[in-house]
Amino acid sequence: MNVLITGASKGIGKAVALEMAKNGHNLALCARNSVELEILKKQILALYNIQIFAMPCDCGVKQEVINFTTLAQQTIGKIDVLVNNVGVFKPSFILDEDDEVLLSQINTNLLSAYYFYKIIGKTMRDNAFGHIFNICSVASLETLPHAGSYCVTKAAMLSLNNVMREELKEFGVKVTAILPGATYTYSWEGLGGVPQNFVQANDIAIALSNALNMSANAYTEQIIIKSLLVKS
Repeated sequence: MNVLITGASKGIGKAVALEMAKNGHNLALCARNSVELEILKKQILALYNIQIFAMPCDCGVKQEVINFTTLAQQTIGKIDVLVNNVGVFKPSFILDEDDEVLLSQINTNLLSAYYFYKIIGKTMRDNAFGHIFNICSVASLETLPHAGSYCVTKAAMLSLNNVMREELKEFGVKVTAILPGATYTYSWEGLGGVPQNFVQANDIAIALSNALNMSANAYTEQIIIKSLLVKS
């Protein structure tokens, strides 16, 4: 299958890319950091005989999403699996933050998934086949301290996920929300904590892979993954 992953150069996106490549799937990868993206592409191609299309993309910009998706499908073919992973976390209290803090997180955390869905979801609907994974957060369900705007955008993303599911289920397209708790990625660097105590990015990748490999008429609506030792 052909798998498109956003925010693929590090963290959860990178772990999912490696897991999908291990299972023989072709990849369309995007991230803003072109250097890290190229390093990941070379790393995967050294291990697995698959096709990879990798392109820098700011997923919060509609035209960049259109350009990337168009070129990806021209290169590896129609997208069978969409992983809306890209996201940004800017800790702050809403009363104290600049308006741009919310707006920038809306663009990346919510509108990126909306744009990709509008393009790829139509193809999946027409083909009556596909699976969309939306990497949300426990912040989609819980109010986390010092993360007001982030919680707002992740709650909206979960709502968007549920709309996707309702719009596509009659066409046989699956939609799964994954809600990780505190996951050790680059966003935690410098904030303290023991890395081994966190959810690991590969935990998310394995859960996604297991959901993808279910039988044709079975799917997981929502997966919540938390650490036993770190409060989410």
